[in-house]
Amino acid sequence: MKHFYIIANPQKDKELVLTKQIKNYIEEHGGSCGTQMNQEYDMEDISNQIECILVVGGDGTLLRAARNMAERNIPLIGVNTGHVGYLCELDAETVMNGLEILMEEKGYSVEHRMLLTGYLVNKSGCCGQQIALNDIVIHRSGALQMVDFIISVNGEYLNTYSADGIIIATPTGSTAYNMSAGGPIVDPRAELILITPISPHTLNAKSIVLGADDEITVEIAQRRSENDEKAEVSFDGEHVGILTVGEKIVMKKAKTRTGILKLSKLSFLERLGKKLQGYTG
Repeated sequence: MKHFYIIANPQKDKELVLTKQIKNYIEEHGGSCGTQMNQEYDMEDISNQIECILVVGGDGTLLRAARNMAERNIPLIGVNTGHVGYLCELDAETVMNGLEILMEEKGYSVEHRMLLTGYLVNKSGCCGQQIALNDIVIHRSGALQMVDFIISVNGEYLNTYSADGIIIATPTGSTAYNMSAGGPIVDPRAELILITPISPHTLNAKSIVLGADDEITVEIAQRRSENDEKAEVSFDGEHVGILTVGEKIVMKKAKTRTGILKLSKLSFLERLGKKLQGYTG
């Protein structure tokens, strides 16, 4: 690889010190490297020659870049400057060695991760279509009472959860909010969809694992006479809209996938073990 592009989060890389070091290293070793220095970047700045996008920041920065670049089919690799950084392959101490591997093309692979797409169906019609690499979350908004979420799969009623919210997660997102809510952890290379309730108000409410080709609908049911239930919808943690009683969101696997570059020889289970130690150590 010779042609790189850096997407940096200036809040995570103060004064862009690491970003500038990465750019200098690439150019000193015969490569080219474009950069953006703010959160809003112009897609046209990223030419078709780019072979790899380095994302300097944390998992949130990588998620945003993955969504924005989904149609470009350019693999990404994260350089963590935050905390756990589960999605990020590199950090400040390992990034130069990683660049050497990438530039010499001597030991990396690309994992193709599935994405979710979804859109809201409200009183004015369909709106808010977005994609997500980790998850789509429908969470109560306003009054601190539980909400009834009606779950349908492929047009067939499945279950109603009384809960604070519902997480619809990809395999990549299984180690994010889904894991915190008690959902299962799965290999990020898998093709499936997870449904996990958030703080369900019944003892037997469990996560459900569905096939990747299933279409999931979550509708807000009326629970109180005031008919004032509301739920906020977010894609990878970014607000998309509000649902009220009778409104719903429809979700399924996106047609595009995101390529994540992997340099480590560790298996998924070995990487998972090391990351989980970071939560408890």
